[in-house]
Amino acid sequence: MKSSPLHRRIHPLTLWLLAGLLGGAASALALNQPPPGFTALFNGQDLAGWRGGDTFDHRKYLAMLPDQRAAQDADWTADMRKHWRVENGELVNDGNGKYATTEKDYGDFELLVEYRTVPLADSGVYLRGCPQVQIWDYTEKDKFPLGADKGSGGLWNNSPGAPGKDPLVLADKPFGQWNSFRILMVGARVSVWLNGKLVVNFANLENYYDRKTPIPPKGPIELQTHGGEIRWRNIFIREIGPAEANRILERHGGKGFKSVFDGRDFDGWAGPLDEYQVVDGAICCRPGKGGTIYTKDEYSDFMARLEIKLPPGGNNGLAIRYPGQGDTAYVGMCELQVLDDNYEKATGEKIDPRQAHGSAYGMVAAARGYQRPIGDWNFEEVTVKGSKIKVELNGTVILDCDLANVTDFMHNSAHPGKDRTSGHFGFAGHNDPVCFRKIQIKPL
Repeated sequence: MKSSPLHRRIHPLTLWLLAGLLGGAASALALNQPPPGFTALFNGQDLAGWRGGDTFDHRKYLAMLPDQRAAQDADWTADMRKHWRVENGELVNDGNGKYATTEKDYGDFELLVEYRTVPLADSGVYLRGCPQVQIWDYTEKDKFPLGADKGSGGLWNNSPGAPGKDPLVLADKPFGQWNSFRILMVGARVSVWLNGKLVVNFANLENYYDRKTPIPPKGPIELQTHGGEIRWRNIFIREIGPAEANRILERHGGKGFKSVFDGRDFDGWAGPLDEYQVVDGAICCRPGKGGTIYTKDEYSDFMARLEIKLPPGGNNGLAIRYPGQGDTAYVGMCELQVLDDNYEKATGEKIDPRQAHGSAYGMVAAARGYQRPIGDWNFEEVTVKGSKIKVELNGTVILDCDLANVTDFMHNSAHPGKDRTSGHFGFAGHNDPVCFRKIQIKPL
């Protein structure tokens, strides 16, 4: 599998760092000193910034009462400190105990880490508290049926056959040598390089604790270990901001998409166009205006990509297979809701879960909590195949449903258009200045 263009465009400083690590150039790089743009998670001297952790649902951890969470932290950390030590600038675990877990939670990031382990050991790196980028003995024949012979770096807790579960290539170094990871995570999308080789290419990290629910938007980094000594050093992280995250998402899998908006005018669009305006290369609903504008072209099965920016309490929608007239939420296949995730707080109005952002309005609820802060652009990808719809927001799948199976409708309102097989794509405005840009469609 070939990497995307972004994967080939690594910053020269990152390449320089990795070259030094892979070559063991200790004289060129100070141990545990981060390269530009990165922060050291391990200071080389003590366990500052780390607590104990376990294989534990981070959402349940955050839902604990403060005193309960403090007690759990104290218990895990006491056990962790019995088995972890710092030695010659290396973070060493004896093969037992709770996991070294960052006190801080992270969203999108680039992580660099080196490790050295021993035969029969088993370990891994938890991302946002979810297991795991696998580390194990690739020569242990007893574990070949589990995939050990394929090497380290895979997302081992993904479902059997799922992308990323097994590494693309065997990249482990012989025992006694240091291995290096570069891990890039945007939304639930994870890419892993082991010793400079791409072993996981933009795969979705499944939620081990509940596979029907996406992984948390933020969580800790955990160094998991059991079965044998493992040493860690040069653990660096760089948090990725919204604009860079969107570029990463845009550059992956873009083949076949064509722009349906030139950033200048409404050529190719129809509907109440005077209710909208073009502002800085984006289609924006005029304040106090609305209605559904749509592409003149019709689509059956397709993918759409676009960026969305919302004002506080903003409300709009994506018209899917719209017939060109009527309320797209009912006469079209569906309206995929575009709504401020904090709509209730911003407006004081309570909503049905099937009205949240990304939901098939009134029919199927999307997962919440994956929107960027107000004022930032969100990257959204929609896939429509037959009666199935999938919505990926900022790298995380928040809706994956089959409308043919829907029998329960909000307010018992029928959706006569939900079984439509083709129609227009557009925007269903509701008085708020919601904006859309970089609008692309790929017929399937």
